[in-house]
Amino acid sequence: MSSRTEQAIVDSFLKLLDERPINKISVRDIVEDCGINRNTFYYHFADIHALVDEVVRSFFGQIITNYAGVSSLYECFDAAMQYICAHRRRALHLYNSRNREIFERHLMEYAHFAVTTYMDAAFPRADILEGDRAIIINTYACECYGLMIDWLNHGLTEEWRASFRRLCELRTGTVERMIRRSEEDKRRRGEAGGKL
Repeated sequence: MSSRTEQAIVDSFLKLLDERPINKISVRDIVEDCGINRNTFYYHFADIHALVDEVVRSFFGQIITNYAGVSSLYECFDAAMQYICAHRRRALHLYNSRNREIFERHLMEYAHFAVTTYMDAAFPRADILEGDRAIIINTYACECYGLMIDWLNHGLTEEWRASFRRLCELRTGTVERMIRRSEEDKRRRGEAGGKL
């Protein structure tokens, strides 16, 4: 945040967002709540769409900042699910608005961050084929993104979270097997290349 005024605008918007959907919040509501004039709002944000982008970026940034330790993909996404549940109304109002693409874009960025962080921590010395790491990260990021979108579409139910946890349990070891296979393929190709 670049200034106290900008933070006050964001805080007022979040307060209102906890009370009602975005389409029921106007610039007038925000400036009245934080005690500034419209020109001051527009000095900091081009419009509500720009404010939403900042709020959602900060929302997922907070998850990243609070994120401590990585031992499984489940933990990566459970951190996001816990944070979203703690701010349930806000998250659903952001997601179920005409600004949904902003939420989805930042969620996908978070998915890539989470899977990359997990890969870096769990397999720091993996010597795999060039391109395989990116394929693994992108595949898991897309899968987790899709599952979280499904969870949002189902209203953030606890049953869904339990199903996600179970899916992660069932898939335990899958990434490790892919890493081993890629390492073996790289070794084999290296050996074959050395003989030519």
